[in-house]
Amino acid sequence: MQIVNSSIEDINAIFKLYDDGISFQKTKFNKHWQGFKRSLVETEINENRQWKIVIDEQIACIFAITFDDELIWGNKNNELALFIHRIVTNPMFRGKHFVKIIIEWAKDFCKQHNKQFIRMDTWGDNESLITYYQSCGFKFLGLTTLQKSEGLPKHYEGAHLSLFEIKVY
Repeated sequence: MQIVNSSIEDINAIFKLYDDGISFQKTKFNKHWQGFKRSLVETEINENRQWKIVIDEQIACIFAITFDDELIWGNKNNELALFIHRIVTNPMFRGKHFVKIIIEWAKDFCKQHNKQFIRMDTWGDNESLITYYQSCGFKFLGLTTLQKSEGLPKHYEGAHLSLFEIKVY
């Protein structure tokens, strides 16, 4: 298993995984992603912020990171945090606990890049995901409702979100 940057050659596979992820979300919860702009993913790839977990030469999981998430995190947005978004597991690899693997990777990444926190968000009323993230070591910080979502994926419009954090050091 390797965690490496995604490449532009992965973009069709990434969007296939997003489609698979949306289909899976629809079976688990009453909200789901509304799709993503290709330009967003291309920018993440070009900036080395789109990652993949590779097992036996197959993309098993993807996720994106950012260092700035002001619209979601408001006054808690700062340069000391790594924000993780859009974790999607290839259906052939479900049940492998990739969130926990990503957290361990993120802790090392944070130490190497002088980041003190790993942060994530999800819908504010997704109780099963809230419980799962807490079982992975995230501290639930509370709820927020976005006032602005311009520049964010469509599913963030007016979203009520749960915020999570792991303090690295």
